[in-house]
Amino acid sequence: MSRSTPYKQHKPKALTALVVAGALALSACGGGAGDSSTAKGEDKPVDSLKFYNDKGGWKEAFTQVGAASKKDIGVGMEPVGYSDSNAYTAFIRSSFRTKEKADLFTWHTGKELEELVDQKLVAETTDQWTKAVADGNIPEQLKQYFTYDGKQYCMPLNAGYWVMYYNKAVFKKAGITQNPKTWAELLAVADKVKAAGVKPFYQTNILFSFVWFETLLAGKDPDLYDALATGKAKYTDQGVVDVMNEWKKMIDAGLFSDPGSKTEPQAQLKSGAVGMVNFGTWFSGNLNTLKMKAGTDYDFFVIPNVNPSLPKTSMIFETGPVCSAAQSDHASTVKKWTDWWVTPQAQTAWANSRGDLSFNPKAEVKDPALAALNKDVGGDGYRLINRWFEATPVPVMNKALEVFGAFVTKPGDPMPGLQKVQAEADAYWAKQK
Repeated sequence: MSRSTPYKQHKPKALTALVVAGALALSACGGGAGDSSTAKGEDKPVDSLKFYNDKGGWKEAFTQVGAASKKDIGVGMEPVGYSDSNAYTAFIRSSFRTKEKADLFTWHTGKELEELVDQKLVAETTDQWTKAVADGNIPEQLKQYFTYDGKQYCMPLNAGYWVMYYNKAVFKKAGITQNPKTWAELLAVADKVKAAGVKPFYQTNILFSFVWFETLLAGKDPDLYDALATGKAKYTDQGVVDVMNEWKKMIDAGLFSDPGSKTEPQAQLKSGAVGMVNFGTWFSGNLNTLKMKAGTDYDFFVIPNVNPSLPKTSMIFETGPVCSAAQSDHASTVKKWTDWWVTPQAQTAWANSRGDLSFNPKAEVKDPALAALNKDVGGDGYRLINRWFEATPVPVMNKALEVFGAFVTKPGDPMPGLQKVQAEADAYWAKQK
């Protein structure tokens, strides 16, 4: 993912094992300089770079961008995509011990990127960030997600906002003529969709099992959400328990799809098996790939707050990095390509290759709804909330995914599961300075 990943199968327990294995691999790697300047004068310029990624479904878009970069700067890009995030994570972590280090690869912001920085495994990009921000090619607000100890690492891959996608034919069948503006209206819409014989919301017990926890908590108490991410609140706090019980109430009311279904969410939305899917704006690209037309076959709306008294609308936000290994054999070519990548020309090609947004505000996004959203969320009416997947420390995330997956499969008293997550959180924060 960026973790802004297209949907893929993912088993939390397997991830936990891989994270442990990855940590051992990192320890075995030892040091190595983290600044890309260490490779200057020693690297070997090439006319094409391999781009390892965990977004196998985006191959066509990456291929288009590779052709564009070849035309613009004489450096092509060959995507090497993985559809299984477990396999991808294991591959990238082990690759740092090889002679052929990854020229370009996708990763995650938050604690997982910080781990690589601490081990000096990724190239520093401070100078590139300084120029890109000054040129207006990357918003200043994105810098914090790529900054550690005052320096920047990697460059943005994308930027996305989490909204509610819906099948327009389903809404028409259910007699829904306007999008909900409040949480009560959203639940009323869900009831109408259910009455029309369609499961209102998509839900899964694998990787994206966190989505509704995130939505409910950020929309009800964003301060508690942020405190939870930094260890200043506990998963056993009453506010979190209340959110879990609200989630259970929705599950018990039959508002969610089968969490064990192996059918991808974009396919479920297209077929009308579900009416709505709560995902990042990168989901537009997934729907477009299935030949669904924005504004005709599907659309989206901003998810209203659970708590109507909040001063701003909570908007889940994510950004993912494209990184390069430290001491890359092709450091100068990597820099040439990533300098191009952040330009309006490159980002216009990227955004429209998938029908998605871009982090570069100068990119010309063809989808009018996405373009309008990009403009609106920059205003004063929204509070950007870092996506739970990036905001949560890895050990806590792994245990929580396991608990959330079990909860949506067989909902019951949430406290035993929350106690397990908090035990992991207590152990993690006790080790931090």
